[in-house]
Amino acid sequence: MLSKYFKLSLILAFAGVLILNSCSGAGDARKRPANVKDRIQKNIEEGRGIKLMGNKKNVGEFDFASSNELWRASLDTLDFMPLALANYSGGVIVTDWYSDNNENNESVKISIRFLSNEIRSDALVIKVFYKNCSIQQTCKITDRSGALSNELTEKILKKAALYEKEDKSKKKK
Repeated sequence: MLSKYFKLSLILAFAGVLILNSCSGAGDARKRPANVKDRIQKNIEEGRGIKLMGNKKNVGEFDFASSNELWRASLDTLDFMPLALANYSGGVIVTDWYSDNNENNESVKISIRFLSNEIRSDALVIKVFYKNCSIQQTCKITDRSGALSNELTEKILKKAALYEKEDKSKKKK
């Protein structure tokens, strides 16, 4: 039969091994910032930590869909099309199939994926899909994101820049 002290020392040794094992992820010191604040920020950006007290300079500021100029400009640009999915937190807008006339049996579907909140050309990925259906209801879907995608990106960026300018002028007043 094992004594109490032996059991206790076995448990403490096991706990010590677990604690020391968790320290092995320090990594290469050359790739880590020397400044503590920079290191904390890098860990948070990489999803390796949490920030309990928040960022004091942004206290009271909330990023809602109505305050994101790219999001608003995209919705305004696509307002003539029915939306199948609009997920602000996921950063995606997908329209339903749309056709302005039924004579040519062609429909269009647009998806916009947001990569950034900044108003830049690489902040959006726009895909344009066409669906051609024959009389027998066999449909062929093709990705034709070329010129129309570029036109939509340009139009959305122009609107977003105008919204941003309006918001800045409102904040100055």
